[in-house]
Amino acid sequence: MFRQRLSLVLVLLAAAVVLQAVAAVLAAREAERQVVRGRIASDIHQRFVELSATKQRLRSWVTQFQIGAGGDVAERDALDQRMRAIVGELTDLTEQASVMGLEDGAEAEQAARQDALQVLGQSVATLSVAIREKPPLSPNVQARQAWDTLAAVFERSEGRDLRQIIAQSIEREQMSMDRERAAADASLARMRAWWMGTALLLALGALGATAYFGSALRRPLDALAEGAQALQQGQLEHRIDLTGRDEFAEVARSMNAMAQELEQHRRREEQQRQLLEATVRERTTDLHQANESLRRTDVRRRQLLADISHELRTPTTAIRGEAEVTLRGKDKPVPEYRAALARIVDISRQLARVIDDLLAMARTDLETFSLVRQPMALQKPLLDALRQAAALAGEHGVILKPEGRPPEHCKVFGDAQRLTQLLMLLLDNAIRYSEPGGLVRLQVGERDGAVEVRVIDEGIGVPPDELAQVFERHFRGSAARRHRASGSGLGLPIARALALAHGGTLELLSPCNPADGKGTCALLRLPLWNDPDSMLGELPMALSEHPNP
Repeated sequence: MFRQRLSLVLVLLAAAVVLQAVAAVLAAREAERQVVRGRIASDIHQRFVELSATKQRLRSWVTQFQIGAGGDVAERDALDQRMRAIVGELTDLTEQASVMGLEDGAEAEQAARQDALQVLGQSVATLSVAIREKPPLSPNVQARQAWDTLAAVFERSEGRDLRQIIAQSIEREQMSMDRERAAADASLARMRAWWMGTALLLALGALGATAYFGSALRRPLDALAEGAQALQQGQLEHRIDLTGRDEFAEVARSMNAMAQELEQHRRREEQQRQLLEATVRERTTDLHQANESLRRTDVRRRQLLADISHELRTPTTAIRGEAEVTLRGKDKPVPEYRAALARIVDISRQLARVIDDLLAMARTDLETFSLVRQPMALQKPLLDALRQAAALAGEHGVILKPEGRPPEHCKVFGDAQRLTQLLMLLLDNAIRYSEPGGLVRLQVGERDGAVEVRVIDEGIGVPPDELAQVFERHFRGSAARRHRASGSGLGLPIARALALAHGGTLELLSPCNPADGKGTCALLRLPLWNDPDSMLGELPMALSEHPNP
């Protein structure tokens, strides 16, 4: 782990600093010790030199005093006191040197120093007494004898030569001082080398740690910075490429997981937004279509009301005119009245058809067909429709020919009155758009669990480009308008609505005769009554699927 490596390096650097501090303290103590030892050695050497000089000055004073050249007694006492003090100081310095280990194990030198100090101490004590008892020399005393006497006091003590002792001591202390200086210089050199070495090692360690951690931190920090910048810019698909088990890899994995979660949230939000937009577009389209359908319905309603008004006005005007013409003037023969009443009956029938169209339009606009459905044979609605259509076919000079009869077991689940209306609409449409002398055939059969009723005429037919619109309310093709100007365009839409309400289908095929391009076939399919449970299950669906042409 990166944290462990960093902690280890910091601990090592801290340990190195502590060791350097400890070494500095030890080096300072060693330097202090060397300085003290050097100072003690220098002081001992200086005191021996000073002792020799003071002794010579005191000897000069005694010589001057003996030859009668005068001499200050205070000066003598001062020199004597100084010699005593120097011997005491040398004794103290020798003890300090022994305590500090000045000689580094040289017990012989220490013993020689103590021996010399002992001799010198006795010599100074003896000399202090002797110089006070020495009177000035008498005139008859020879100079040589006086000098020897004086030399015996100053230069010898217990049979030993004081000059030699002092000279050896000075030489010995000089050597000791030089040795301590060399030891101090060596200690300082070692300290300098130690400091430089430790400083160099610490510098190299710090540089190495800096280089290592700089290299180890640069890549993960750059990767994390790049990932954070990518997230800031919204690039949620960006992933930080850091693997391993260190802290940076953990942070990278956390950031990647966060980016993935945000990306999923964004994707879900985008999907929801698209779904909402699609729903809004769909609802807007539905609303637009509904508005357009309402607009078209309103336009057609207005047009239909205008047409119906015209259709109603025409027959009522004709009826009133026939009646007024018949009643005008003198009485007329019975045949003339009968002819007028016959014309009025024909016009009344036309008026009744217009009224039926208006009522049918009102019912379909309300999207309701009152059906009383029950299992029934299809034969009765077919016969009723044929009887009603026969009179219409006779009026138009059209031949109506039934082909085939439905079997006795051919039953459907429906409303007899509505089925008769449905079949009559198909026959009426075929008769009205046939030429005089034309043939209209009614065929009945079974196929794939359904009864098929075909109404085939040899009339004007329907152009292929208008077949898709024939079941639209109020639509009348160009050929239909030329053949028969009157009409509301509701017959086929109502027939299809009735077929769907009975769970069936209605198709219009034209032309039936490809040779001359004329004729139309209306194909009605109604499900047979075989499974009462299934038919009852389909009943609500059939009643709910009424079209709104």
